[in-house]
Amino acid sequence: MAEEFTLAPMRRLLKRFGDLRVSVEASEELRKVIGEYGERIARAAVANALREGRKTILARDVRAARREVEAGG
Repeated sequence: MAEEFTLAPMRRLLKRFGDLRVSVEASEELRKVIGEYGERIARAAVANALREGRKTILARDVRAARREVEAGG
């Protein structure tokens, strides 16, 4: 799932917080972490929409999923 994100934005995100060099491995690891986190949120958002009988995922589903994932659900 992480492959859906390119490395350049990961590198820019890391560089945004300090003018340091960023290794390819660091960019790849951030991509992996963001991909895993995003997948958990996406799955929970889909589950929320289906639970309510909708075929459309709304922003409120994503927000609720984020709260659920961050709470350890």
